[in-house]
Amino acid sequence: GVFNTIIKCFKRHGAETIDTPVFELKETLTGKYGEDSKLIYDLKDQGGELLSLRYDLTVPFARYLAMNKIQNVKRYHIAKVYRRDNPAMTRGRFREFYQCDFDIAGQYDAMIPDAECVKLVSEILNQLDLGEYIIKINHRKVLDGMFAACGVPDDKFRGACSAVDKLDKTFWDDVRAEMIQEKGIDPIAVDKIGKYVELKGRTELIDKLLEDEAMKAQKSAVEGLEDLRVLFKYLELYGITDKVVFDLSLARGLDYYTGVIYEAILQGFAHNPKAGADGDESVSVGSVAGGGRYDGLVGMFDSKGKKVPCVGVSIGVERVFAIMESRALASNTKTRTTETEVYVVSAQKNLVEERMKICKELWDADIKTEQSYKRNPKALDQFQYCETNSIPIAIIIGGSEIEMGVVTLRIVGSREERTVQREKMVEEIKSVLANLN
Repeated sequence: GVFNTIIKCFKRHGAETIDTPVFELKETLTGKYGEDSKLIYDLKDQGGELLSLRYDLTVPFARYLAMNKIQNVKRYHIAKVYRRDNPAMTRGRFREFYQCDFDIAGQYDAMIPDAECVKLVSEILNQLDLGEYIIKINHRKVLDGMFAACGVPDDKFRGACSAVDKLDKTFWDDVRAEMIQEKGIDPIAVDKIGKYVELKGRTELIDKLLEDEAMKAQKSAVEGLEDLRVLFKYLELYGITDKVVFDLSLARGLDYYTGVIYEAILQGFAHNPKAGADGDESVSVGSVAGGGRYDGLVGMFDSKGKKVPCVGVSIGVERVFAIMESRALASNTKTRTTETEVYVVSAQKNLVEERMKICKELWDADIKTEQSYKRNPKALDQFQYCETNSIPIAIIIGGSEIEMGVVTLRIVGSREERTVQREKMVEEIKSVLANLN
């Protein structure tokens, strides 16, 4: 169901699908993920080229575009990726997990594809009905401008960025300490950063920052803010202003982003740093989707460095499953794992062959059907199976039914039974199913 919802949305926006191998050349992945590079799985060297398991679907996509000299495409890709992280089951963090990616590659006008990616995330989250969410938005140029305005030297931007990226998981004091002690950034600069990263708002904040003396002096900050102003105008036209917020603390640690970045956070499941590192095993899933613009990545794989601008988004579907599971547990609703519509029940012994005939007839009519794998199952066990597995219809046969050329159709939920002519059985089942749905 979840995958279908997501694929339908990708297709609604006109994307085609592309598949790439589970492993890439090790060198393809090297240097693309900043500090997260240590989480890449390398395959054992068996002679020949060194390979690694893919860490995300974005870098392979960029490699694919460069290799095949593709200038523009809109594609989605749903596949597993691999990370040597510390798993946390309840949070939906695994070492092998699905990502659902949607990307728009091509030379287009500012913020038009970017706005569509944000809109797409909100469509998916609305449809999955996971409760309140907010999409945080920032811009790499605004971040870089902010660091420069605070007096951070260029070569320390990435380090500052990956430290700020941890703000959703931990307190400012810890981030501050990391910036000063590990990243070697001047404490005065760090405290200035601290003032900025508290800011969140919408267009009014963009305007306020464009008036800010320190930011105004930074060309990249101004460019980024102008971009965001256009983006927020488009998002207003798409009717999702209430779901988005410009948040200066959003950094997204990946090195390849160059423009707008965004992340969708589920409100009811936001990560709470006070709960101790991994002490609190309640569901705190937090971010369920993220993405941004990466205009330089494809160029890294092209011999002539030819760039293809790209913007995309990735939905972390395992996190969605973690939430749905915890909800189902909380509300005691049983989730069906099969879609069986009819169970063929024999009321007495030696009817396995008759059951098989009925199963054949129903399967041939494309009705999802099961029967017991015992020759002479107890009637009670068969009915119990229907109830346990929420199978809506039982078709019951006994000696007298066979003689008269009929079957008994039982609606499992209400236990109401009726006799049906054998040749009318298929159409009767179909009409009952249509009514039940």
